[in-house]
Amino acid sequence: MRATPSPPPIARDRLVTLLDRMRSCRIVVVGDVMLDRYLIGETDRLSPEAPVPVVSIRETRSALGGAANVGANVAAIGASCRLVGVVGDDSHGTAIRAELAASRIEDRHLVPVPGRPTTTKSRVLARGQQVVRIDEEVDTPVDGHDQERVIAAALAALADADALILEDYNKGTLTEAVIQAVIDGARRRGIPVVVDPKFHNFFGYAGATVFKPNRRELEAALGATLDLETENALQEALARLRVDNLLLTLGSEGMVLVTKDQAISHIASLARDVYDVSGAGDTVTAWVATALAAGASMREAAHLANYAAGIEVGKSGVAIVAPNEVLAAHEERHDAIGRLRRGGVI
Repeated sequence: MRATPSPPPIARDRLVTLLDRMRSCRIVVVGDVMLDRYLIGETDRLSPEAPVPVVSIRETRSALGGAANVGANVAAIGASCRLVGVVGDDSHGTAIRAELAASRIEDRHLVPVPGRPTTTKSRVLARGQQVVRIDEEVDTPVDGHDQERVIAAALAALADADALILEDYNKGTLTEAVIQAVIDGARRRGIPVVVDPKFHNFFGYAGATVFKPNRRELEAALGATLDLETENALQEALARLRVDNLLLTLGSEGMVLVTKDQAISHIASLARDVYDVSGAGDTVTAWVATALAAGASMREAAHLANYAAGIEVGKSGVAIVAPNEVLAAHEERHDAIGRLRRGGVI
């Protein structure tokens, strides 16, 4: 039996107000900046040198990855994004700056580190399939003067910001010192802090407003399988993390929000057609932070992000979501409820 859709959790007027406010917000994103490259071609033979396909490249594309993709999502909302991260003095660093300019994101807060390559993921595709991925990176933590430069850039970006995002991919930008300095800076200004964590510093974000892991990441950090039906498990995880709110993403199963008052909300996925889940987590992070910056409650921010994620996974590859798409999805859901009510179904 097909489930009856529940009414939209946010009234249309409230949604319009939030979307309008979000466009004037200033969001700082600090984390691992990456470049995603796609080398697209054809193959019809194996190499005589090894049992691997020979791919003739016909097209090369670049896109923002990691923290830079979160920044692109912030910019797509219409907000101002200040991206803080490390890049190399190489051609890939130049390519990132070009992609940022195309997304209307300033690059003045990037920290170039000579001799350290820009983190780059190059994917070779043929006949619609990925043949190989080539990673160029150094993931040792930044230290010394370079770490001080990252902290200084982040604090300068935070001077009049409305929210802070910390985006960790274990590539060395978010050291313990950087994390503590920027969270302290955000708390002094009284602005929300949204964290998308990875394993290395998982328990180092005490004081954050929202902590947004996926289920696999949380289970790996806790060292145990998480029983979502046991409320104590989620509440204990929130307490151990020492953050205000836990937003656990579950892929096709939606999200679970555990708030600082220990309330637990299960938010069902709104995706109708899942084409590609790449980048959905970045979309959620950007929308939660920008909504909170605009004055949304934690639950409102989570529901807004859920709308955006449902739209993103219906697109090919890593994609961005615009406010008009979220508004259209909300109205479609509202209209569906109206038709069911008029038909006597609910």
